[in-house]
Amino acid sequence: MFAVLTRARKALCTAAVVASAGLLAACDVPTMTDLGGGSAGRGGPDIDPGAPVRVALLVPQSDSGAASIARDLENAARLAIADLDGVNIELAVYDTAGSGATAAAQAQRAVDEGAKIILGPLRGEVAVEASKVVADEGINVLAFSNNPSIAGGNLFVLGPTFENTADRLLGYARRQGRNKVAIMHSDDVPGQFGRNAIQQAASHNGVSVAAVQSYPLSVDGVTNAAQGMAQVASNAGADSVFITTDATNAAMPLLLQVMPENGLDPSTYQYIGLTRWDVKPELFSYPGAEGAWFTLPNQSMQQNFSARYSAAYGAAPHPLAGLAFDGIAAVGALVKQGRRDALTGRALTQSAGFQGTGGVFRLKSDGTNQRGLAVATVRNNQMVILDPAPSSFSGAGF
Repeated sequence: MFAVLTRARKALCTAAVVASAGLLAACDVPTMTDLGGGSAGRGGPDIDPGAPVRVALLVPQSDSGAASIARDLENAARLAIADLDGVNIELAVYDTAGSGATAAAQAQRAVDEGAKIILGPLRGEVAVEASKVVADEGINVLAFSNNPSIAGGNLFVLGPTFENTADRLLGYARRQGRNKVAIMHSDDVPGQFGRNAIQQAASHNGVSVAAVQSYPLSVDGVTNAAQGMAQVASNAGADSVFITTDATNAAMPLLLQVMPENGLDPSTYQYIGLTRWDVKPELFSYPGAEGAWFTLPNQSMQQNFSARYSAAYGAAPHPLAGLAFDGIAAVGALVKQGRRDALTGRALTQSAGFQGTGGVFRLKSDGTNQRGLAVATVRNNQMVILDPAPSSFSGAGF
């Protein structure tokens, strides 16, 4: 216990410094401001499906902090183009430099040069600026952000969202007889965003939110909240506890150690994680991890993509690279149908969806996305799949 606290104290101090500096994760820390335009637009440009279709890729090539991600996104897009059979995609790459103003100028330039759809930019706030300038021309933007609050109008987000994960897990929980959840979240913006996603998913799946407990990003704050969570959950009649904390956050080992030690027995309360715990397998040895649930994409498809990428480019892809592949795969599938309206909002949101690097996915009418996810657990320090990722939107899991 004391070793856990010592390691966590150092890591949480670092995390607090990073948070105060306002640094963002590569795919976006969601904001609470609604920048989107409501429902996604149904319009878009007409195309000639028998002619080359110009697709613009907006990535931060000259941003020193994201240039490697930009490279991998472009590589993945080109890998997807090579897969297309009978579809001619002409990829044009534009450098956003990680700037909203530059992205806006490059988006307009891309459309002026014939682009019929835009993939990217990487960050949500930059994507908003890019989408604004081409909205009046009916050009749709498929951003690599995971922030649903920016989606709507001509802007779609391809990144996996908290809402999608929470919905999958609470749907599964309800089918297992778990219907009263307590939420444990950090009191920063990502934690609040995760809490909101769980509350929304609970309502959608007929699960009651029995209690909500937050904690500050400090060792004492995490420890005190974790020590009191058993009493909170018991008083509220909860049968599960949903943790929003990222698996790589220094708070997670503390939560998984201290909560079981203070009465939140994993054999009685179902632990659920909003993020992938398999990216940090060291967590599996903590008492709160045994039997816990979390989600992950279709692993065979994800591994296949990674292997093909590595064979083509000599290195493993960045975790976000698959989003560019998915965007091209969707565009290619629609163009292959021979429709002049293939790149309109109506076509992009087809209910059957598309096959991507992590399995089936589809774009929704509100500009967000839905992805097929597997439900996994931990048994004896090993990950085990409980419910496989659905292969279509007509199967179980949706």
